Amino acid sequence: MRIKVDATKCIGAGLCVVAAPEVFSQNEDDGLVIVLQESPPPELHEKVREAARLCPALVITLDD
Repeated sequence: MRIKVDATKCIGAGLCVVAAPEVFSQNEDDGLVIVLQESPPPELHEKVREAARLCPALVITLDD
């Protein structure tokens, strides 16, 4: 799995961080998404899929 994020469209909701804090964080200044692991290990894949589903701006895309 490889994660791609369009941070220019991120609204800073933070649901990705709630779903997968090992993989996503937020910029302290503007709240925009930060990807901590572009290729997370298999045990985190379901959390990452949930984060992508929860994103209200739909900025997270996954290449499996």
